[in-house]
Amino acid sequence: GSGIDPEEEGAFDVDAEEEDEEEDEGEQEEEDAAEQVATSWEASTGTYSALTVNDQVFEELHLPPGIAEDVQAVWRTFLSASESREAAGEAIYGALFDAAPSLQSLFKTPRAVMAMRLMNGFSSLVSALTDPKALKIVVETLGFQHLDLEVTIPRVIVFRDAIVDLLAVEMGARLSPKGRDGWNTFLNYVGGSFIFVRVKFAERLKLLTASWAVATKKG
Repeated sequence: GSGIDPEEEGAFDVDAEEEDEEEDEGEQEEEDAAEQVATSWEASTGTYSALTVNDQVFEELHLPPGIAEDVQAVWRTFLSASESREAAGEAIYGALFDAAPSLQSLFKTPRAVMAMRLMNGFSSLVSALTDPKALKIVVETLGFQHLDLEVTIPRVIVFRDAIVDLLAVEMGARLSPKGRDGWNTFLNYVGGSFIFVRVKFAERLKLLTASWAVATKKG
């Protein structure tokens, strides 16, 4: 005789369960928020991070204070440790194709020419890092020059890791965690933007071709 209907008693249990669920959700939300703050790269670069390749947008890359300079310093140190620009280009070329022989099929150009192109490309990109507007133009220009390459997210990751591993070997302790994250973010940005440019260009080309077909039919 507690006078409580068994069904009502069940209702209390359900309420209690719902409260527990709400608490769990609240905790989860707090954890998610903490995680977002922890990945300060996501927060401070907005759309781009050291971890993921974003090919859904193409915006300016605003790195956190001092990071662009860190990336540039790493590049200068790498160049000065090489015997020449050609040797630096060769090291990059070698690192890429040792890490991923599958990438080799993408490049039809002779090795020496390709090594210098890689060098020049990197130099243009790195020197523009402190000027997001200029960097976006360099990336877009290079993206248009590489429309024939099937750049994919897995390939960008292989490319990024090969470059960062090469720098880690060449630089040793001089490559700080911040510098490494800077390079990862920067290379993710370039790779994701190449994909975005290629996809958008292909869409535009289809539209133009369709419009042209309609126009010539009318004529």
